[in-house]
Amino acid sequence: MPIAFGTAYECLFTAGHLAEGQTVLIHAGAGGVGMAAIQLAKRAGATVISTASSDEKLERLAAFGLDHGINYAAESFVESVNQLTGSQGVDIVIDSIGGQNLVDSVGVLAYRGRLVSVGTAARAGSAIEARSLWTRNNALHGVFLGAAILAEYPRIHPMIGDMLERVAAGELRVVIDRSFPLADAAAAHEYAESRKAFGRVVLIP
Repeated sequence: MPIAFGTAYECLFTAGHLAEGQTVLIHAGAGGVGMAAIQLAKRAGATVISTASSDEKLERLAAFGLDHGINYAAESFVESVNQLTGSQGVDIVIDSIGGQNLVDSVGVLAYRGRLVSVGTAARAGSAIEARSLWTRNNALHGVFLGAAILAEYPRIHPMIGDMLERVAAGELRVVIDRSFPLADAAAAHEYAESRKAFGRVVLIP
């Protein structure tokens, strides 16, 4: 919980400066950080768009606050987002995939939009041309919760505490898809990498 919700908070509010009434695109919405970000963004008054690998996952994400879902396996998220926003784009993109996905995300940013890079699930580098950000005065931010914990502990510690209290009160939900004994760690990794999971995959010592 602390990593998923703490990271989502940093992406949306510390790096993304999300405000009520804005629109956010969250890639990989069925993952831990994605699911946390959908809930936090919706409760902040944002319009929430997310990508996932299946229509089934997108349908389930509606219960967490998703307004518009995009099946990236069946359609271009760039075309879909621009259609949804009338080519105005979104205020914030949270990208945990990296590679070409991060590069393509520049194409859905609104004027002064913020692109937040928080992972490389695609296991590929991203060669973003700086000039691609100039046209709409966009910004690219990197987020790593571990660095923030070390450098800004007095701020991060109570923020994580607040997230824990909101989960305990039932306002925010943590979804565990499957649990594996530690001896089956290889199977757990294989399942996580299969993109079948909806929420977290947990190893039990």
